[in-house]
Amino acid sequence: MQYISHYKSPIGNILLAADDIGLTGLWFEGQKYFALYLDKELEEKEISLFKKVKYWLDIYFSGEEPDFTIPLHFIGTGFQKEVWKILYSIPYGHTMTYGAIAKQIAIKRGIERMSAQAVGGAVGHNEISIIVPCHRVVGTNGSLTGYAGGIDKKIKLLTLEKVDIQHFFIPKKGTAL
Repeated sequence: MQYISHYKSPIGNILLAADDIGLTGLWFEGQKYFALYLDKELEEKEISLFKKVKYWLDIYFSGEEPDFTIPLHFIGTGFQKEVWKILYSIPYGHTMTYGAIAKQIAIKRGIERMSAQAVGGAVGHNEISIIVPCHRVVGTNGSLTGYAGGIDKKIKLLTLEKVDIQHFFIPKKGTAL
């Protein structure tokens, strides 16, 4: 059984989802892949985990780094989970490229290379935005591309974390806008 709750953030309404293991989803309303893997059977209920998540988000949106973790339950393929664990390790206020994530996976698997595009697909399908910080992933060339919540939200989140975004740019065209 999954449970849902809502959170009003300064940059848009958020839907939260959880099960008995942990947080399974955190989506901005209307984002790409919104609630893609949400169970058909669910209940809107203010479980204790949601109180903890909302407190985490309150701290985050105040411009501070929360100093506690949230129990997570990744629902996806093995490859997606591998990518999401790397996303989760990106420090507050820092960024990482799709290529760097691909290189980490290649090294871990003992292979010569991994596709940055495959990594991009997994990043784009991250079900737990903000807490699993896919907004911290940027293109190798400095492009601010590929945030399912929208580039405007990606910029706001990076700015909130005091990331110097002056050396990044928004691509004029592309499939990941």
